[in-house]
Amino acid sequence: MNYAEIKKNDIANGCGVRVSLFVSGCPHHCKGCFNEVTWDFSYGELFDEGVLMEVIDALAPAYVRGLTLLGGEPMAKENQKGLLPLLRKMKEQYPDKDVWCFTGYIFEKDILEDMYVNWEETKEFLSYIDVLVDGPYVEALKDWSLKFRGSSNQRVISIPESLKSGKTILWEG
Repeated sequence: MNYAEIKKNDIANGCGVRVSLFVSGCPHHCKGCFNEVTWDFSYGELFDEGVLMEVIDALAPAYVRGLTLLGGEPMAKENQKGLLPLLRKMKEQYPDKDVWCFTGYIFEKDILEDMYVNWEETKEFLSYIDVLVDGPYVEALKDWSLKFRGSSNQRVISIPESLKSGKTILWEG
């Protein structure tokens, strides 16, 4: 897996101060994407053990609330595989910090009905995610007033509550 960027004090991609990891590779190619350079899975640098530890170390300060995964597409199969070691280590070291994930996939249709059933890594991957912002960016639905999303079709979902209840529960913040 490759990554495009790490922001160690990000306040735009989730609640509080966060460490944000922008992965490389995205199959969606949304018109008007803010990060088009990350569409290519080979863009950026290799996400190796040293980079994993850099992210873990960046999460250490008490003022850092958690980790945000975006890109690119964190839920692409190859990126899920690449991110699982980071998520395992993070939850082991910082069990009280949360994880946000931004995806162009739709939670019910793409993730639960397909990935969750057909990809071995998705069930474990989702077990680490607290908040999922789902849906492709739709330029015609762009709305600057929305919190943590770019277009009105996207949703902010509480994953633990949704998995427990068996229905999509929106995050209330």
